[in-house]
Amino acid sequence: MAVAIDRQRRRGRGAQSNASGRYEAEARVAFDDGWQSLEDLPPFKTTVAVDTSRKVITRNDSPDIGFDRSINPYRGCEHGCVYCFARPTHAYLGLSPGLDFESKLFAKPEAPSLLEKELAAPGYEPRMIAIGTNTDPYQPIERERKIMRGILEVLERAGHPVGIVTKSALAVRDIDILSRMARRNLAKVAISVTTLDPKLARTMEPRASTPPKRLEALKQLSDAGIPTTVMVAPVIPALNDSEIERILDAAAHAGVKEASYVLLRLPLEVRDLFREWLMANYPDRYRHVFTLIRDMRGGRDYDSKWGERMKGTGPMAWTIGRRFEIACDKLGLNKRRSKLTTDHFAKPKQTGEQLSLF
Repeated sequence: MAVAIDRQRRRGRGAQSNASGRYEAEARVAFDDGWQSLEDLPPFKTTVAVDTSRKVITRNDSPDIGFDRSINPYRGCEHGCVYCFARPTHAYLGLSPGLDFESKLFAKPEAPSLLEKELAAPGYEPRMIAIGTNTDPYQPIERERKIMRGILEVLERAGHPVGIVTKSALAVRDIDILSRMARRNLAKVAISVTTLDPKLARTMEPRASTPPKRLEALKQLSDAGIPTTVMVAPVIPALNDSEIERILDAAAHAGVKEASYVLLRLPLEVRDLFREWLMANYPDRYRHVFTLIRDMRGGRDYDSKWGERMKGTGPMAWTIGRRFEIACDKLGLNKRRSKLTTDHFAKPKQTGEQLSLF
């Protein structure tokens, strides 16, 4: 039972509502009994709780992504991107994938020490660790918490490869570590640039870095010798798909050598949250956008089939893919893919560990 929240209470947020999580036995709805008491409710403020997980590396066996392990220093994301496919994960915590996802955050302060233990475990085999594939490791609270920086310090000492995905210019803070790792083919960074339109970006990704800041971050990272990728993600038909070529051109001028794209994904609660946002901000495009989405998803709002969930199917999806490929070819993008190595990996030494005699 999604209930729209007053604009002043959700100022600076992406979602329009805060429906109860799908696993909850009860749904709570704010109800005005005639005394206008809803006007007295406070605005949504960001709170951060401690996540006490005992492991930090998450494994997956998805056949259509290029990594089998990842780390998420935070749960929930203050960037508030309305289309974020990670929103439904907040329901596992008994919270709403709506406004709770972007205001009730969980940090993992023990992540660096937990990572060190897992890397040192007997039988651990190194492969690239992906960071930022669920929630952004460089979201605003990272400025003070510095959990992501601590993770990078552990990975650098261990000589372990890492691939980072973010929408934040804060990544440039760690250029010192990333550049050293890049010289040993241990690090690469992908930054998602969804639009060059500041109004659309502000509405759709309210607390993420502005498009110019992201492009500048790509330039600084590239200038420091760090392999960079621009991600046009997500591509939303009739909303930002017309910008594909311009985004790639701007990124290429910033020194980027690689590019990728992902079609809009609307799993579980994300569909209704995106629908609400679209009706509130672009009501004239609502029907057209969803018609095109269904044309690319076999008549449905979303299709999670392996190999198709990222790119879609049908004539419109094919056109987007060909436009992307042609633009990359003209700009010289993806001519050569950066490859990370595990050759430098050395298991961290644990305190009190007995040294080998040989």
